Amino acid sequence: MSRFCGTLEQQYGLPTVSLANENVVSFGINTHFKYSTGVPLRWVGMPYPFTGLNKEMLKTYLEGKDNVSGKPVMQAIIEALTRPLTAEEKKTGTPAQAAPEPRFLPPDTEDNLQRLFKDKHWTDYNPIILPTEERVAAMLKGTSHKPDEVVKTGAGTFGTTRPFTVEKVAIIAVMAGAKPEYLPVILALASQVPYSDSTTSNANMVLVNGPIRNEIGMNSGIGALGPNAEANSVIGRAMNLIHFVIQGYQEGVTGYSSLSNPLRYNNVTIAENEEALPEGWKPFHVLMGHKPEESVLTVLMGWNFVNCSGSVVEHYPPQFLMRDFMRVLAAIGSATIIMDPSVAYLLRNSQGFQTKAALAEWLSDNAEVPAGTYWANSIASGMMGPLAKQGLEPYASWRKVSNDTLINHLPNPQNIRTIVVGGSTASVWFLTDFMAGRGVSIDDWR
Repeated sequence: MSRFCGTLEQQYGLPTVSLANENVVSFGINTHFKYSTGVPLRWVGMPYPFTGLNKEMLKTYLEGKDNVSGKPVMQAIIEALTRPLTAEEKKTGTPAQAAPEPRFLPPDTEDNLQRLFKDKHWTDYNPIILPTEERVAAMLKGTSHKPDEVVKTGAGTFGTTRPFTVEKVAIIAVMAGAKPEYLPVILALASQVPYSDSTTSNANMVLVNGPIRNEIGMNSGIGALGPNAEANSVIGRAMNLIHFVIQGYQEGVTGYSSLSNPLRYNNVTIAENEEALPEGWKPFHVLMGHKPEESVLTVLMGWNFVNCSGSVVEHYPPQFLMRDFMRVLAAIGSATIIMDPSVAYLLRNSQGFQTKAALAEWLSDNAEVPAGTYWANSIASGMMGPLAKQGLEPYASWRKVSNDTLINHLPNPQNIRTIVVGGSTASVWFLTDFMAGRGVSIDDWR
């Protein structure tokens, strides 16, 4: 919001008012102004939440008071568009950047330093390994990149400016308890900030493919989704520390997730069991355009994570269960299935799915949900509803049918992905609505 309004004012000379929910207003006035735009935009604030409310309730918002000025909303909008610029708003030039924290902290006891890190929101509130100069230097031996090399600049929440270096990532790797050989993975992970945030309960997944899985001992077999391997656990924790320290995430300050999501504790950090893939089923990263010998990290994002509630059986096709479970994914047209190798072999050998793509095609053609259920989801109505009003298909047609009409809500099979992981001790699978970002090379950070 503030980025777009800033562009309209600076590049086109158009006065703007940022009309947003009260949580976004505080972010725009403070954090986004300080770290990104430097433009003193004018804001009008509305109560939160706005999703799922009827027109009568939304009308009361418009007829109510602006929670920035306390004036009636429409009056506040008009005044913000017409009031002469203040002396502060007339300032020109590049605004001063927020002062960085000092590179070194003064000596103190371990207890006091642990408390300082927590008070500064530099931790996940579990004890950390204190990043001494010696430990960070040892960690930096895990990469050929120079400590002062900038990894990324637009790294803050919603892309705000928070540049960070290789050394900063090494510090976080130490704090998380990583070995130096994990550092290329954590650097690749850090290059993907800002991670997705939402007022709803979204979560992330970290997927590793390629030779580095075995080089650093990532678990892709028995118990792969649990806290049963050092590398998986530490890399997942490092993502949270990157989220807090580099991205600058703080609940109620730069993030406003109502319930958040327990998956964020370790960010579903997994390695695909490439050795257990059935013939013809290619690894995830290969299907995304990478070479088999490349080590690749992919960050996925979504909301739903559904347990299949038991092992599949030979006499009932597992794809039928997956199709039926997909009714809960009535939002963004994306699905990622995490399945044990035994499920993959059953799908290939008993059901004839020779590739992951063949399974995706079948699910795209057969997964259905009532149109009313689809549009009842606030994400679908908020993101796809405007597209329907513009006449974009298939959303325009879905808006015209009755609520009980079944629609194929996953129309693009390329948005249905499969990850094979697990130890073949039970034929189980998980269904998610996770969307995949572009995979990033881990080898580039060695």
